[in-house]
Amino acid sequence: MSNKQIELQAFVLHARPFQENQQLVELLTEHEGKMSALVFVGQSKRSIKKGMIQPFLPLKITIKGSDADLKRITQIESAGNSLSLRKYSLYSGFYVNELLVRLLNDDIRCEALFSQYQLTLSALADGLPIAPQLRKFELCLLAELGVSFDFGPVFEQNNENVVGFYHLAEHGFMPAYTYSVKNITTKWFYTEHLQSIAAYVHHETPLTSKVVEHTFKLLMRDVIDHLLDGKPLNSRNLFTKNKREKHE
Repeated sequence: MSNKQIELQAFVLHARPFQENQQLVELLTEHEGKMSALVFVGQSKRSIKKGMIQPFLPLKITIKGSDADLKRITQIESAGNSLSLRKYSLYSGFYVNELLVRLLNDDIRCEALFSQYQLTLSALADGLPIAPQLRKFELCLLAELGVSFDFGPVFEQNNENVVGFYHLAEHGFMPAYTYSVKNITTKWFYTEHLQSIAAYVHHETPLTSKVVEHTFKLLMRDVIDHLLDGKPLNSRNLFTKNKREKHE
């Protein structure tokens, strides 16, 4: 990006105070990927710019700055209605935002990911089942990061001695043999579950059961936790806290 002003479609992922009357905002933009920029919001609690710096609101922004400097938002306006997310859909939106902040590098074009982000937020706002929306987004993000699954062993090494497979980040799927599963400390998954997931990933074939959906969630969590170097996601605590309070 040269030191000129450009207009971008964007969403706010995260914002925090920065010096006097400014905020440092992390954005996901349609054509420039993720970026950080400063915005002057003023002192008034009724500041229009301050009111715009919120998640899940489609924005049209004007950015000024070069690649070597911290960019600045010179103009900001709404590009549509704020997407209304509630309860678990809201927590899921925070989860998606946190994944982008933590895993996506700045200034890398990712139009497909931006489109999937919009689709995910719209689906969550419409009250569609949450798990499928999160899996679609996670897969799109992993693809952007150059991470994919090789399900070949799940089909090629499937025999009566293999009850399932475990997944190692550096090696892919490894067989869990019937006679040794009691001694395997690594989490492993049933072969038929992984085959159903493979059909979904490659052909969008619906998953066969809620149990398979749960396996898919655990598999994705293992891969994402590896990318995060085991550091926890704050957004996951919202789900845990809500479930705990529900039973108190």
